[in-house]
Amino acid sequence: MKWFGVLGLVALSECLVTIPLVKIKSLRENLREKDMLKEYLEKYPFRLTHKLLHKHADSGVAFEPMRNYLDIAYMGIISVGTPPQEFQVIFDTGSADLWVPSIYCSSPACSNHNTFNPLRSSTFVASGQPIKLIYGTGKMSGFVGYDTIKISSLVDRNQAFGLSVEEPDKILELATFDGILGLSYPILSVKGVTPVFDNLWNQGLLSQKLFAFYLSSKGKKGSVVMFGGVDPSYYTGELHWVPVSKPLYWQISMDSISINGKVIACDGGCQAIVDTGTSLLLGPQDAVLNIQEIIQARRSTSGGYFIDCDAVNTLPDILFTIDGIGYPVPANAYIQKDAALGICFSSFEGNEDILNNLEEWILGDVFLRLYFTVFDRENDRIGLATAV
Repeated sequence: MKWFGVLGLVALSECLVTIPLVKIKSLRENLREKDMLKEYLEKYPFRLTHKLLHKHADSGVAFEPMRNYLDIAYMGIISVGTPPQEFQVIFDTGSADLWVPSIYCSSPACSNHNTFNPLRSSTFVASGQPIKLIYGTGKMSGFVGYDTIKISSLVDRNQAFGLSVEEPDKILELATFDGILGLSYPILSVKGVTPVFDNLWNQGLLSQKLFAFYLSSKGKKGSVVMFGGVDPSYYTGELHWVPVSKPLYWQISMDSISINGKVIACDGGCQAIVDTGTSLLLGPQDAVLNIQEIIQARRSTSGGYFIDCDAVNTLPDILFTIDGIGYPVPANAYIQKDAALGICFSSFEGNEDILNNLEEWILGDVFLRLYFTVFDRENDRIGLATAV
């Protein structure tokens, strides 16, 4: 049976579509270098309030609080319309909707980004449906339209997407990307809107109902997202499959977090969300503070926790145990160096949403650069293997 599985993956790799991703400097890094991070965090606090999602009945509003624009670090290119208009977007497992700026947007955030002009697309259809997306660190409002979306060789026809009219938050003005392409479960999307991945599947454009990410640790280029199959050349060993515990975000059960055999967090088990749109490792505030103390990271006056750069040679791996399998994260992964400042920072960040007492961990790019990740919608599971 094992060989059938391997052969199946090889066959599927011939049918997959691969989209290159480019690593960008996150807004957190940019703000830190300009000594603006602390001021920004105080003015625009990030809150993971997704436990409040179902209290909102407005069908025109989608609450996607997982999306923290500060830490987005990878983007790719799609096109919208006929003839195509190009946009740089985040392929984001922490939200569900696709949106891009439009020519009808007068916010400063739209003036320095690519904007979609529906009057120049022969395939555009307006719906008249309003859309409002509320994220962890910002919001956008506009209206829903339908058009052809091209993602590499995939041609997604009659795809619903948001055209922004207002992007009032400063952080979108500073962002490198134009828009977001959500890949979470469709329950997070605006009511009546079919997300891109589901539309691709419904139109018979994918050979298998899954997608996968390889985030390179070797530089700005080399990262990819692949649709419809898995390319085994991006990982070593076997894929270990973990069931999705809650099909909303890509959420799984985690056994523990330990150092040298001693549990330091997630004692007795906890929930974790695998998120391509977050660059850090986020967790409950108390647990993260304990880890910062163990690795001797100190709070910085400019925001975040700084750590001695030489510690990368002496600190042990931190082991994330998931479904009985250990996934080590070495010090050179959980310590990040700001080359411009010559300072090193901890990649752990606490969730300060004390009001809702959230206990989920978020495994962002720090984890995903180490482990090739498959998001399997057909079987509601995530596959993990050591990245090459």
